[in-house]
Amino acid sequence: MAAQLILKAGKERSVMRRHPWIFEGSVDQLQGRARTGDTVEVITHDGRALGRAAWSPHSQIRARMWTFDPQQSIDDVFFRRRITDAVTWRRALPELQGQNGMRLLHGESDGLPGVIADQYGDTVVVQLTSAGADKWRDAIVSALQRATGCTRIFERSDSDVRKLEGLGLRTGWLLGEGLSSVLESASAQGGEQALTITEYGINIGVDIQHGHKTGFYLDQRENRRLCGQLANGRRVLNCFCYTGGFSLHALAGGAQSVVSIDSSGPALAQAARNVSLNPNMAVAATDGRTEWREANVFDELRILRKAGQQFDLIILDPPKFAPSAAHARQASRAYKDINLLGFRLLAPGGLLMTYSCSGGIGHELFQSIVAGAASDAGVDARILRRLGPGADHPVGLAIPEGDYLKGLLVQVGGA
Repeated sequence: MAAQLILKAGKERSVMRRHPWIFEGSVDQLQGRARTGDTVEVITHDGRALGRAAWSPHSQIRARMWTFDPQQSIDDVFFRRRITDAVTWRRALPELQGQNGMRLLHGESDGLPGVIADQYGDTVVVQLTSAGADKWRDAIVSALQRATGCTRIFERSDSDVRKLEGLGLRTGWLLGEGLSSVLESASAQGGEQALTITEYGINIGVDIQHGHKTGFYLDQRENRRLCGQLANGRRVLNCFCYTGGFSLHALAGGAQSVVSIDSSGPALAQAARNVSLNPNMAVAATDGRTEWREANVFDELRILRKAGQQFDLIILDPPKFAPSAAHARQASRAYKDINLLGFRLLAPGGLLMTYSCSGGIGHELFQSIVAGAASDAGVDARILRRLGPGADHPVGLAIPEGDYLKGLLVQVGGA
C-alpha cells in the first residue's frame, strides 16, 4: 500500500485547482514509508483523496502530482498512455508538418512533471529533472521509443535543478549507444555534428551532448521563421545568437547583412558550420554580408553605437537573467539595459524582436521594462505582435509558472 501524504488544513485548495506542486509548507505528515520518487497518495486533512504524486523529500516541492484521479494507477501503462497522447497530438499540429525538430514532452503541461523530451531527426533527447521522473526512467524511455519509433535516445539530465531534488547529474545514451563513437569521431575532426535538423527548409546542426538545454532552442522555432519573413533587404543584428538560428533564417529571408554576436566561441563555430550546411547561403558567407563576433553583447552594442552603426532588425534573445521572482529586480536592470542599447541602434522605422526566458519576469513586467527602455532612448515605439513558443511547448492553464518565454515585436517611429 502506498504511503499517504496528508496535507495541512486549507492547503488542498491549489491541488483541487489542479496545480501539480505540493510545497513543504503544505505537508502535515507522511503516513507510511516512501523513498525518493515513490508514488504517494495525496490526502486532505479531513481524509479526502485528491490523487497520486511523486514524493521528493529533499526538495521544497515535496511532491508533484502525477494524477488528480485517486483511482488511477501509476505504472508502465500510465506512462505509455500519457506519452503516446502527447506525441500523437503534436504530430497532428499543422505547424509541425515537415519539421523533424520538435518538443515531444513538456513536463507539467503534459501531465508529466519533470519530464522533457525533444526530437531531433531519429534521435530523442530526454531530460529528467524531478525525483518521480528519475524513478520511472525505464518506463519513460520505453514509452518514448514505442511512441516515436526513434532508434536513439540520449539523456541530458544535467540541469542543476536535479540537485534540489537530491539527485546526481546524468548524461549518456539510453538507447542506440553506437552513435557515441560517431559523434566523438566527428568532434575530433573539427566539431562537425552528426545530427542535423531541417527547420522550414533550413539545415541546422545540433550538438545534443554539449549544447544548451537538450542541444537547441526549439521553443523559438516559429519566431525564427518570422524573423526570416521580416528580414528581406534589412540590416540585421542578432544578439546572443548561440548557433545562429535567427541569423540563418534572416539570411534565407534575403537580409542585406547579418551581424551575429555571442560570447561563446564554440557556439559561433557551429553557427558558421550551419551556414555551410545550406548551399543557398554560401555566397552570403563569403561576400561580407555575414559577420560572427565573439564578444560580450553589452560591451559590443556600446561599441557599435559609438561607431555610429544602425540596423533595421535587431534580435535580443538573452539567457535567463531571473530564474525566479526573487531575482526580478536585478534582472529588470539587465533587461532594460540591453533593450535601451537595442533601441539606440535601430534605424528609424526599425524592428526589435526582444525576448525574456526568465520565469521570474512576467508579461506585464517585461512590457513595462521594454517601454521604459524606449522612453529612455527617446523613441516612439509600438507593439506589432506578442511572441512566445510554438504549440509544441504548451502552458497548462493551472500552471502559470510554465509560461516562461515571452517576447515582443516592436517597431520604432520613422524619421
